[in-house]
Amino acid sequence: MVVGGGPAGCWAAWNAAASGASALLVDKGYVGTSGATAAGNTTTIYTRRGTAERAATVGQRVRLGQGFTEAERVERVLDRTLENLDLLAEWGYDFPTYEDGRPYRGMLRGPDYLRFMRQKLIKARVKVIDHCPVEELLVSDRAVAGAIARFRRTGETVEIRSGAVIIATGGCAFLSGALGTNNLTGDGYLIAAEAGAVLSGMEFSAQYGISPAYSSVTKGVVYFWGTFSDERGNVLTSPGDRQSVVASELIRGPVYAILDKASPRLQEGFRRGQPNIFVPFDRMGIDPFKERFPITLRHEGTVRGTGGLKIDERSTTTVPGLFAAGDAATRQGMSGASTGGGGPNSSWAMATGSWAGEDAARYVRSLGANWKTREFRSANQREACPSSHNAVDLDSVITQTKQQILPLDGGYFRSQESLSKASGILSALWNDGSWRSGDRTKVREAEALIATSRWATESALLRKESRGLQRRTDFPDANPLLARSIDSGGTEKIWASFQPQQQMSEVS
Repeated sequence: MVVGGGPAGCWAAWNAAASGASALLVDKGYVGTSGATAAGNTTTIYTRRGTAERAATVGQRVRLGQGFTEAERVERVLDRTLENLDLLAEWGYDFPTYEDGRPYRGMLRGPDYLRFMRQKLIKARVKVIDHCPVEELLVSDRAVAGAIARFRRTGETVEIRSGAVIIATGGCAFLSGALGTNNLTGDGYLIAAEAGAVLSGMEFSAQYGISPAYSSVTKGVVYFWGTFSDERGNVLTSPGDRQSVVASELIRGPVYAILDKASPRLQEGFRRGQPNIFVPFDRMGIDPFKERFPITLRHEGTVRGTGGLKIDERSTTTVPGLFAAGDAATRQGMSGASTGGGGPNSSWAMATGSWAGEDAARYVRSLGANWKTREFRSANQREACPSSHNAVDLDSVITQTKQQILPLDGGYFRSQESLSKASGILSALWNDGSWRSGDRTKVREAEALIATSRWATESALLRKESRGLQRRTDFPDANPLLARSIDSGGTEKIWASFQPQQQMSEVS
């Protein structure tokens, strides 16, 4: 059983079926239109091992990873991505082309890509169920044995027994409004943690993307050719990375951008290659290459950050029978302490999704026929709360949760004071059962948001340094002694702890 229908979930389901397993894919939205990839184009990395291009790509990943990236894992991810992109071409996917007519396999059009994958799954006899959020996992003797899902239209629940479950539910953007992320609320993290799964790298979740103030599009590539200024027109030239300079000024007041450094040829390339970036500008009648426009930073969380479910060198989590892929799995080995951006993340989804399908099928075969007769129970042991006349409004709970994560002066820039305050509020929200008597699907989304926020907050409290997406104003420098992963987990009682020193790639 695959939970989640983005690229990682589609590749997982296809590879499970290709490995001889009976595969079922369940998504809370519609497979082909839901999730971050479906909302626009996505780059991919198409390089061969041993070439100068591959060496440069791996070297960049290691450098940006700040001590956490594993060079060989990056190599293996890119090997599998190459294989999958060639397979897409063999299947007949219509890749864009260079001016001389050669196919360009470094770009996938999100809607076309996922619609194509949906049809491929159906032809492979994968059963696809849309609009059916998975709310709980089933376990048997500490191994995952299926799930309980709920049909959105009818409210009816369905109990699904399976030999293995793959979590491919994407990351969590904390309902920030970033394009394509409204259904990415950390659901997969929650149900996996209830079954005992461990998460890792959750402190590296504070990824924010630049977008026009009136738009949800956070694709940042065009802003490398931009000039930023404050409300009075003063160019922002403070030392530090672009994102942090913008964040610091946004806390004080409005920030504007103009893409005045892009040549005419580059402008044309942007419009052809990333057309959805320019839709909001065209609607507003703004030429972003000639006119200033207001910008903001939108939280992209673990959708573009690093944290997620802890996996081995391929896709196996810390719980038997449970696998994870794509944004749902920690990307520390691929992207380290920093965001992977579009290409690395898309490649990670392809590779880990494929491995998860193969690994899950292999695991089910090892069980034999006995998996069908196992005794099982729900991994969620929290008792349902009765209705209350004094129930706290569910929307208010979600708003309070977002307030602990999204603001720049607490989410982007962190400190002991801001993190401790958030920790206390999030703990109180989790322990307050009065809001859990409403719509079950919305309640589970709220629980996932709170739990994900707590793992990120407790991990950030523990990491007393600034490194990558972890920015501590009270510990502004990186500490070489802390180049170790922080694992986290639990739901009723959250925990976070440093792991033993790992054999990391050297930072070049």
